[in-house]
Amino acid sequence: MTTVVTACIQVNAGPEIGPNLAATAEQIRRARDAGAEFMTLPENVSLMIQGRARLLARIGSEATHPALPMFRDLARETGAWLLVGSLGIVLDDGRVANRSFLIDAEGRIVARYDKIHMFDVDLPGGESYRESATFRPGEHAVTAATPWGRLGMTVCYDLRFAALFRTLAQAGAEIITVPAAFTVPTGRAHWHVLLRARAIETGCFIVAPAQCGNHDEGRRTYGHALIIGPWGEVLAEAGEEPGFITATLDLDRVAECRSMIPSLKHDRPFTLS
Repeated sequence: MTTVVTACIQVNAGPEIGPNLAATAEQIRRARDAGAEFMTLPENVSLMIQGRARLLARIGSEATHPALPMFRDLARETGAWLLVGSLGIVLDDGRVANRSFLIDAEGRIVARYDKIHMFDVDLPGGESYRESATFRPGEHAVTAATPWGRLGMTVCYDLRFAALFRTLAQAGAEIITVPAAFTVPTGRAHWHVLLRARAIETGCFIVAPAQCGNHDEGRRTYGHALIIGPWGEVLAEAGEEPGFITATLDLDRVAECRSMIPSLKHDRPFTLS
Protein backbone atom coordinates (compact mmCIF):
# COMPACT_ATOMS: atom_id res chain seq x y z
CA MET A 1 0.00 0.00 0.00
CA THR A 2 1.30 3.45 -0.97
CA THR A 3 -0.08 6.35 1.02
CA VAL A 4 0.75 10.03 1.37
CA VAL A 5 -0.56 12.57 3.86
CA THR A 6 -1.52 15.52 1.69
CA ALA A 7 -2.35 19.07 2.70
CA CYS A 8 -4.27 21.83 0.93
CA ILE A 9 -3.23 25.21 2.26
CA GLN A 10 -5.81 27.98 1.95
CA VAL A 11 -4.68 31.61 1.98
CA ASN A 12 -6.00 35.13 1.55
CA ALA A 13 -3.28 36.79 -0.51
CA GLY A 14 -3.11 40.56 -0.81
CA PRO A 15 -1.19 43.02 -3.02
CA GLU A 16 2.15 42.82 -1.18
CA ILE A 17 4.37 39.75 -1.49
CA GLY A 18 6.13 39.94 1.90
CA PRO A 19 3.08 39.51 4.15
CA ASN A 20 1.65 36.86 1.82
CA LEU A 21 4.82 34.78 2.02
CA ALA A 22 5.00 35.09 5.80
CA ALA A 23 1.40 33.92 6.24
CA THR A 24 1.85 31.04 3.80
CA ALA A 25 5.09 29.89 5.43
CA GLU A 26 3.33 29.72 8.79
CA GLN A 27 0.63 27.46 7.35
CA ILE A 28 3.22 25.25 5.62
CA ARG A 29 5.05 24.68 8.90
CA ARG A 30 1.78 23.97 10.71
CA ALA A 31 0.75 21.47 8.06
CA ARG A 32 4.11 19.72 8.28
CA ASP A 33 3.77 19.53 12.06
CA ALA A 34 0.41 17.85 11.44
CA GLY A 35 2.15 15.16 9.41
CA ALA A 36 1.78 16.40 5.83
CA GLU A 37 4.30 14.93 3.40
CA PHE A 38 2.94 16.65 0.30
CA MET A 39 1.70 20.23 0.63
CA THR A 40 -0.19 22.16 -2.03
CA LEU A 41 -0.66 25.92 -2.32
CA PRO A 42 -3.26 27.95 -4.28
CA GLU A 43 -3.05 29.85 -7.53
CA ASN A 44 -1.35 33.26 -7.20
CA VAL A 45 -0.17 32.24 -3.75
CA SER A 46 2.36 35.06 -3.39
CA LEU A 47 0.28 37.91 -4.83
CA MET A 48 -3.34 38.81 -5.62
CA ILE A 49 -3.32 42.19 -7.31
CA GLN A 50 -5.34 43.98 -9.98
CA GLY A 51 -3.70 45.80 -12.90
CA ARG A 52 -0.92 44.74 -15.25
CA ALA A 53 1.51 47.54 -14.29
CA ARG A 54 1.11 46.88 -10.56
CA LEU A 55 1.63 43.15 -11.11
CA LEU A 56 4.77 43.59 -13.21
CA ALA A 57 6.27 45.96 -10.62
CA ARG A 58 6.22 43.22 -7.98
CA ILE A 59 7.15 39.99 -9.78
CA GLY A 60 10.10 38.87 -11.90
CA SER A 61 11.49 36.15 -14.11
CA GLU A 62 11.92 32.68 -12.69
CA ALA A 63 15.51 33.62 -11.81
CA THR A 64 14.52 36.82 -9.99
CA HIS A 65 11.03 36.17 -8.57
CA PRO A 66 11.14 36.94 -4.82
CA ALA A 67 8.88 34.02 -3.79
CA LEU A 68 10.46 31.01 -5.44
CA PRO A 69 13.65 30.82 -3.30
CA MET A 70 11.57 30.90 -0.12
CA PHE A 71 9.39 28.00 -1.24
CA ARG A 72 12.46 25.97 -2.20
CA ASP A 73 13.95 26.68 1.23
CA LEU A 74 10.70 25.66 2.94
CA ALA A 75 10.66 22.34 1.09
CA ARG A 76 14.18 21.65 2.35
CA GLU A 77 13.33 22.84 5.86
CA THR A 78 10.20 20.70 6.18
CA GLY A 79 11.43 17.71 4.19
CA ALA A 80 8.11 17.71 2.32
CA TRP A 81 7.21 17.97 -1.35
CA LEU A 82 5.59 21.30 -2.21
CA LEU A 83 3.21 22.22 -5.03
CA VAL A 84 3.45 25.99 -5.48
CA GLY A 85 0.01 26.54 -7.01
CA SER A 86 1.15 29.35 -9.26
CA LEU A 87 3.37 32.40 -9.45
CA GLY A 88 3.35 35.13 -12.07
CA ILE A 89 6.60 34.67 -14.01
CA VAL A 90 7.76 37.37 -16.44
CA LEU A 91 8.75 35.92 -19.81
CA ASP A 92 11.20 37.16 -22.42
CA ASP A 93 8.42 38.70 -24.52
CA GLY A 94 7.16 40.81 -21.60
CA ARG A 95 4.07 38.69 -21.04
CA VAL A 96 3.55 36.63 -17.90
CA ALA A 97 3.17 32.89 -17.35
CA ASN A 98 0.78 31.71 -14.66
CA ARG A 99 3.22 28.97 -13.64
CA SER A 100 2.82 26.11 -11.20
CA PHE A 101 5.93 24.53 -9.66
CA LEU A 102 6.47 21.09 -8.13
CA ILE A 103 9.36 21.14 -5.65
CA ASP A 104 10.82 18.04 -4.03
CA ALA A 105 12.01 17.60 -0.45
CA GLU A 106 15.53 18.70 -1.43
CA GLY A 107 14.25 22.00 -2.78
CA ARG A 108 14.70 21.03 -6.43
CA ILE A 109 12.16 22.11 -9.03
CA VAL A 110 10.88 18.82 -10.44
CA ALA A 111 8.24 20.15 -12.84
CA ARG A 112 6.76 23.37 -14.19
CA TYR A 113 3.34 23.86 -15.72
CA ASP A 114 2.02 27.04 -17.37
CA LYS A 115 -1.76 27.45 -17.15
CA ILE A 116 -3.23 26.62 -20.54
CA HIS A 117 -6.75 28.04 -20.37
CA MET A 118 -7.19 31.78 -19.84
CA PHE A 119 -9.97 33.15 -17.63
CA ASP A 120 -11.62 35.66 -20.01
CA VAL A 121 -15.17 35.97 -18.70
CA ASP A 122 -17.94 38.42 -17.82
CA LEU A 123 -19.93 37.34 -14.79
CA PRO A 124 -23.37 38.39 -13.53
CA GLY A 125 -23.02 41.32 -11.16
CA GLY A 126 -20.43 43.14 -13.25
CA GLU A 127 -17.28 41.11 -12.55
CA SER A 128 -15.08 40.95 -15.66
CA TYR A 129 -11.72 39.23 -16.15
CA ARG A 130 -9.32 39.22 -19.12
CA GLU A 131 -6.44 36.99 -18.08
CA SER A 132 -5.15 36.81 -21.66
CA ALA A 133 -4.43 40.55 -21.63
CA THR A 134 -1.52 39.92 -19.27
CA PHE A 135 -0.76 36.21 -19.34
CA ARG A 136 0.58 34.00 -22.12
CA PRO A 137 -1.23 30.66 -22.16
CA GLY A 138 0.78 27.47 -21.80
CA GLU A 139 0.83 24.87 -24.56
CA HIS A 140 1.89 21.66 -22.81
CA ALA A 141 0.17 19.29 -20.39
CA VAL A 142 2.53 18.13 -17.64
CA THR A 143 2.86 15.05 -15.46
CA ALA A 144 5.67 14.33 -13.01
CA ALA A 145 6.86 11.38 -10.94
CA THR A 146 6.61 11.65 -7.14
CA PRO A 147 7.50 9.09 -4.45
CA TRP A 148 3.81 8.16 -4.22
CA GLY A 149 2.60 8.16 -7.80
CA ARG A 150 2.41 10.23 -10.96
CA LEU A 151 1.09 13.79 -10.57
CA GLY A 152 -0.83 15.77 -13.18
CA MET A 153 -0.73 19.56 -12.96
CA THR A 154 -3.51 22.06 -13.76
CA VAL A 155 -4.47 25.56 -12.59
CA CYS A 156 -7.94 26.93 -11.76
CA TYR A 157 -9.87 27.62 -15.00
CA ASP A 158 -8.35 24.45 -16.49
CA LEU A 159 -10.91 22.66 -14.31
CA ARG A 160 -13.59 23.36 -16.92
CA PHE A 161 -11.75 21.47 -19.66
CA ALA A 162 -12.34 17.78 -19.05
CA ALA A 163 -10.17 16.71 -22.00
CA LEU A 164 -7.06 18.00 -20.22
CA PHE A 165 -7.82 15.89 -17.14
CA ARG A 166 -8.52 12.81 -19.27
CA THR A 167 -5.22 13.32 -21.09
CA LEU A 168 -3.35 13.54 -17.78
CA ALA A 169 -5.03 10.41 -16.41
CA GLN A 170 -4.37 8.44 -19.58
CA ALA A 171 -0.72 9.54 -19.33
CA GLY A 172 -0.54 7.86 -15.91
CA ALA A 173 -1.56 10.60 -13.48
CA GLU A 174 -3.01 9.25 -10.22
CA ILE A 175 -3.20 12.62 -8.44
CA ILE A 176 -4.20 15.85 -10.19
CA THR A 177 -3.66 19.23 -8.55
CA VAL A 178 -6.07 22.13 -9.17
CA PRO A 179 -4.70 25.20 -7.35
CA ALA A 180 -7.29 27.91 -7.70
CA ALA A 181 -8.57 31.42 -7.01
CA PHE A 182 -12.22 30.77 -7.90
CA THR A 183 -14.63 33.68 -7.79
CA VAL A 184 -17.48 33.52 -5.29
CA PRO A 185 -20.32 33.27 -7.86
CA THR A 186 -18.66 30.51 -9.90
CA GLY A 187 -17.42 28.76 -6.79
CA ARG A 188 -20.88 28.54 -5.25
CA ALA A 189 -22.33 27.21 -8.49
CA HIS A 190 -19.62 24.94 -9.87
CA TRP A 191 -16.58 24.31 -7.61
CA HIS A 192 -17.69 21.14 -5.84
CA VAL A 193 -19.50 19.54 -8.75
CA LEU A 194 -16.69 20.12 -11.26
CA LEU A 195 -13.96 18.82 -8.93
CA ARG A 196 -15.97 15.72 -8.07
CA ALA A 197 -16.75 15.15 -11.74
CA ARG A 198 -13.08 15.36 -12.70
CA ALA A 199 -12.23 12.80 -9.98
CA ILE A 200 -14.96 10.42 -11.13
CA GLU A 201 -14.10 10.76 -14.82
CA THR A 202 -10.39 10.11 -14.30
CA GLY A 203 -10.32 7.83 -11.26
CA CYS A 204 -7.74 10.23 -9.80
CA PHE A 205 -7.32 11.92 -6.45
CA ILE A 206 -8.07 15.62 -6.97
CA VAL A 207 -6.24 18.07 -4.69
CA ALA A 208 -7.51 21.64 -4.93
CA PRO A 209 -5.97 24.30 -2.66
CA ALA A 210 -7.75 27.65 -2.83
CA GLN A 211 -7.64 31.36 -2.24
CA CYS A 212 -10.32 32.73 0.08
CA GLY A 213 -11.83 36.00 1.22
CA ASN A 214 -11.52 39.63 0.08
CA HIS A 215 -8.60 40.78 -2.04
CA ASP A 216 -7.26 43.83 -3.85
CA GLU A 217 -9.86 46.23 -5.33
CA GLY A 218 -12.84 44.22 -4.12
CA ARG A 219 -12.09 40.86 -5.68
CA ARG A 220 -13.49 37.96 -3.63
CA THR A 221 -12.58 34.28 -3.81
CA TYR A 222 -14.59 31.28 -2.73
CA GLY A 223 -12.25 29.21 -0.54
CA HIS A 224 -13.47 25.68 0.23
CA ALA A 225 -10.21 23.91 -0.64
CA LEU A 226 -11.00 20.27 -1.37
CA ILE A 227 -9.33 16.87 -1.43
CA ILE A 228 -11.41 14.34 -3.37
CA GLY A 229 -11.00 10.59 -3.76
CA PRO A 230 -11.04 8.71 -7.08
CA TRP A 231 -14.63 7.54 -6.53
CA GLY A 232 -15.73 11.18 -6.19
CA GLU A 233 -15.96 11.28 -2.40
CA VAL A 234 -14.93 14.42 -0.52
CA LEU A 235 -12.08 13.47 1.84
CA ALA A 236 -11.50 16.93 3.33
CA GLU A 237 -12.93 20.42 2.84
CA ALA A 238 -11.84 23.82 4.13
CA GLY A 239 -14.20 26.65 4.95
CA GLU A 240 -13.92 30.31 4.00
CA GLU A 241 -10.92 31.32 6.15
CA PRO A 242 -7.15 30.78 5.79
CA GLY A 243 -5.84 27.49 7.16
CA PHE A 244 -5.19 23.99 5.92
CA ILE A 245 -6.82 20.59 5.54
CA THR A 246 -5.20 17.17 5.28
CA ALA A 247 -6.17 13.73 4.05
CA THR A 248 -4.30 10.47 3.63
CA LEU A 249 -4.33 9.40 -0.01
CA ASP A 250 -4.19 5.63 -0.53
CA LEU A 251 -2.92 5.30 -4.09
CA ASP A 252 -4.14 1.70 -4.32
CA ARG A 253 -7.63 3.18 -4.52
CA VAL A 254 -6.87 4.58 -7.97
CA ALA A 255 -6.36 1.15 -9.52
CA GLU A 256 -9.35 -0.20 -7.59
CA CYS A 257 -11.73 2.49 -8.85
CA ARG A 258 -10.44 2.30 -12.40
CA SER A 259 -10.87 -1.47 -12.44
CA MET A 260 -14.52 -1.10 -11.44
CA ILE A 261 -15.25 1.46 -14.17
CA PRO A 262 -12.41 1.29 -16.74
CA SER A 263 -13.72 4.18 -18.85
CA LEU A 264 -10.21 5.52 -19.52
CA LYS A 265 -9.75 2.47 -21.77
CA HIS A 266 -13.09 2.77 -23.54
CA ASP A 267 -12.53 5.66 -25.96
CA ARG A 268 -14.03 5.06 -29.37
CA PRO A 269 -13.80 7.07 -32.57
CA PHE A 270 -16.97 8.82 -33.65
CA THR A 271 -18.17 11.35 -36.15
CA LEU A 272 -20.43 14.36 -35.75
CA SER A 273 -23.50 14.41 -37.94
